[in-house]
Amino acid sequence: MTIDIPDAACAASEQKSQPAQPSPAASSALRQTPLHQHGISAYWLERRDYLARVRKVPELRQRYWRAVAIYTLRRTLWSFGFFPVFIAFWVPLVLSNFNPVILVNDVLPALQTFVGANPEVQANTLSTLIAAWLSVGFFFLVFDFVLTPFKSPYQYEADVHMRAWEQLNHDRLPAKVL
Repeated sequence: MTIDIPDAACAASEQKSQPAQPSPAASSALRQTPLHQHGISAYWLERRDYLARVRKVPELRQRYWRAVAIYTLRRTLWSFGFFPVFIAFWVPLVLSNFNPVILVNDVLPALQTFVGANPEVQANTLSTLIAAWLSVGFFFLVFDFVLTPFKSPYQYEADVHMRAWEQLNHDRLPAKVL
């Protein structure tokens, strides 16, 4: 598949020291030529230009930072709140063959020993539990960030814009090849 791009845009995209952005004259030349000459590149040029424009809107910038904060808080609470608590109850329950009576009989002597121990042993036990809690939390936090990536409000706005753009330019776009 060959894509015809005007020489000015081609020269601008070949420069390695600068990002692949054509000059204003080249970008206006790109916009004036029929879309079928650019193939799919017209879609990505429009999307990039729209994202550049929408990043300057203060309301969307505020929505972006709010979404980042909520995303980070959710992932952190999920990783440090749910998973360590779930594992702390699930593993002993599995080891006791899902019998709560056996679970209590196994845990009760350990709790009595903890209460009767001197403060140094209690502090050592608590620091070990906190280290285990944090290690499980960080383990799940890393995988949670990988498995549930952040969805930017900018990308959502660009998706909506590009759906409308595709409908408006449907007759000028090349047919999709399956």
